[in-house]
Amino acid sequence: MRHIDSIIVHCSDTPNDRDVTVEEIRDWHINGNGWDEIGYHFIIYRNGSLMMGRPVPIMGAHCIGYNSHSIGVCFIGRDEFTKEQFETLRTLRRVVQSVFGDLSVYGHRDLNKHKTCPGFDVKEVLTN
Repeated sequence: MRHIDSIIVHCSDTPNDRDVTVEEIRDWHINGNGWDEIGYHFIIYRNGSLMMGRPVPIMGAHCIGYNSHSIGVCFIGRDEFTKEQFETLRTLRRVVQSVFGDLSVYGHRDLNKHKTCPGFDVKEVLTN
């Protein structure tokens, strides 16, 4: 198993009222970007459902310089997210930390000054 020390949160940057699926994102990443698989490990739908993307033991493709040691999580939406999505992120963090220990959690924008996703302060959401 690879060493994991962080969770990095992203958003799909799709219309807030559009229920994008894991299959759609996988298609964008494989056929649009030429990658071998979806870049994120988990996707959180607007209704709070947690979906699997790339298996956690396999390095993600979601944040340059951090992929080898992080888990990528993508919220569906652009800049309006649901209470259910935030609750699922809190639960996911607890579960992942029960396996990997205490992890740092970042928004993509915290690690790349050219990014604005996920459009909210991840650390603030996790402390409320």
